[in-house]
Amino acid sequence: MTPRCGPTLSVVVPCYREEPNVAPMVAALDAALAGIDWEVIFVDDDSPDGTAAAARALARTDTRVRCIRRIGRRGLSSAVIEGALSSSATFVAVIDGDLQHDETIIPAMLDAVRAGADIAVGSRHVGGGDAAGLASPLRQRLSGAGIGLAQKLAGVAISDPMSGFFLLRQALFEDLAHRLNGQGFKILLDLLLSAPAPLKVAELPYRFRPRAAGESKLDILVMVQFAGQFVDRALGGMVPLRFIAFALVGLFGIFVNLAAMQASRAAGLDFGPAQTLGTIVAM
Repeated sequence: MTPRCGPTLSVVVPCYREEPNVAPMVAALDAALAGIDWEVIFVDDDSPDGTAAAARALARTDTRVRCIRRIGRRGLSSAVIEGALSSSATFVAVIDGDLQHDETIIPAMLDAVRAGADIAVGSRHVGGGDAAGLASPLRQRLSGAGIGLAQKLAGVAISDPMSGFFLLRQALFEDLAHRLNGQGFKILLDLLLSAPAPLKVAELPYRFRPRAAGESKLDILVMVQFAGQFVDRALGGMVPLRFIAFALVGLFGIFVNLAAMQASRAAGLDFGPAQTLGTIVAM
């Protein structure tokens, strides 16, 4: 019996509560990656909706599908790290599990890395790209603010450092793994910051699609975690990231408390009731 060689490409899909998107993701990859020896690794953070069960059901009939179910661990960045380090492929791609990234550009991303780029990034903000799939004005503002901050931090020319859609050699990921902090949701930025020398980035445009099923995970808490990552890098890792995130959440709570209290006072409430209402709103 001839042993099966490892795949050329592992597609890592970090996911939480994405059960409706598991089968469509495999079907989309099957169509997009024709002619490429690939596998998909779903890394599920113990979703209550049966995401891992859906992936394993497909894996029983399709050897290209694998699933890592994580218990007691959560977070997109650490999920990507575990998935990428479990791969024996030459190349690793990372794509969100919500079907908003355009899997049809993965072959072009693979070609770009084979041609000499260190990392190929699917970008919403280069010519031909489109971020119309961002669900709401709030999400658009959060994303825009994060991109501006990340560009100042990244140290390389990149239009979409907040992208969660990229491809690189597995060996490069392995080399950088010990430098990654593994916190938060922006693993691409973590990779760029962790490289001892600037990485050669190739950006490929794609249209960010509207979410077909499930719920967006981008909210204020995600941005607080991202801000914590920014401060952590600025301080050279001297202060624990969890402490920074806790402090930022506390500062945000104080701001909400004061804003709610001022609004209550303007509406005619006395100081005591206004302070109580502000505390409740902040909580």
